[in-house]
Parts: sequence; C-alpha cells; structure tokens
Amino acid sequence: MIKESTLNAADASQVFNIDSGDYFIRNIPAGSTFRIVDLEGNQAADTLFYNANDPAERYSATDTIREQGNVYLSAGSELRTNQNNVMIEIVADTCGRHDTLGGACATESNTVRYDLEKRCMHACRDSWMLAIAENPEYGLSKRDISHNINFFMNVPVTEAGGLTFEDGISGAGKYVEMVAKMDIIILISNCPQLNNPCNGYNPTPVDLLVWN
Repeated sequence: MIKESTLNAADASQVFNIDSGDYFIRNIPAGSTFRIVDLEGNQAADTLFYNANDPAERYSATDTIREQGNVYLSAGSELRTNQNNVMIEIVADTCGRHDTLGGACATESNTVRYDLEKRCMHACRDSWMLAIAENPEYGLSKRDISHNINFFMNVPVTEAGGLTFEDGISGAGKYVEMVAKMDIIILISNCPQLNNPCNGYNPTPVDLLVWN
C-alpha cells in the first residue's frame, strides 16, 4: 500500500549513508521513527531486526506473515518477533511492497544459482558476519542470523508456490518508514548482488534517517 510520510527529511535527528555492499548496525530506541531510502532505485536492503535488550528475540517472517495474512510487507504491516510481539510498524511506504521470503544472498547460494566462479563474490551473509565480528558489543553471533526482510526487493510468488527474482518495483527516492515499538538493533546489508535483477545489476547506496 502506498502511503506518504508526514515527516520532513530535513528534520531528521540523524542521517546515515550506507554504501553499496556495506553493512550498517545500530541501536534504535523504542518510539523512534526511521526511514530507509532507495536513493537511485532498484536497490535491495537486506535487513535483520533484534530486541536490543534480548537479541534472542528477533524478527520472525513466520509470525509476521501468519498474523497479517500476507506474504508482502508495506504500510500498515506490523513486524513481529519469534515471541509474536510487535517490534516495528511500517507507517509509510512509497515503494508498495517488500519481500520477506527470498532470504539473503550467500556464497553458497551464489554458487548454486549462478556458477562456481561466483562463490567468492561478496554476499549479504558475509556482510552480516563481518558486522557481528567487528561489533561484539551487540552480543550477536552467527546463530543469530535468521529471518530477514529484503526492503525494495521484488520476489513474486508463482502459482505453483515458488519464488522468482524479478526486476525491482522501486525507484529513485522511494522509501519505507517505520516506528520502533521496542528498543531494537537494526542490521542492514546493502546488497552487493550483481547476478540477479534485484539491484538492476548495479548496486547503489541507501540512506537511513532517524527521528528520535
């Protein structure tokens, strides 16, 4: 569902630029509003969320899909944890829908989907692992990498129940805006994928804006 924000970007408390292929990790306190902006269009932002006070509680695609009765995320979606608590609400969205079924690219999946030579290409799971290794203060480990959201990514469900990776439906300046319902950790891999259309074969930066 398309819904414009009432907030002015110039009034944001913090603005972070996340380069293509880079990661971003930070605490966002309950009550804060934050916006991810697809600066140039057709970029995928693979994102994990955790309860900052207990990272064992984290975003759950299963609980979210079940409770909302929809496999896509957009304005009005409540993102739920593996304890079925609401952790985030999407309050504005100018893209229209976001994927939470397609998972994240990895060296293993790049090998299976594309070619043995693609194995050593940079991947989102590598970015998350690097973020965890370089930021031990968040208390995360490899076992905490679970369900993720692919903001701005277009992964249609086929009539047979399969998934396909298609050209993005986002455009330059499109955004998704959320409100944290609990203290959260946000961990983003700004996807470096060069082998499927999710980034238009050209990874680009995204912005993260925060209103406290």
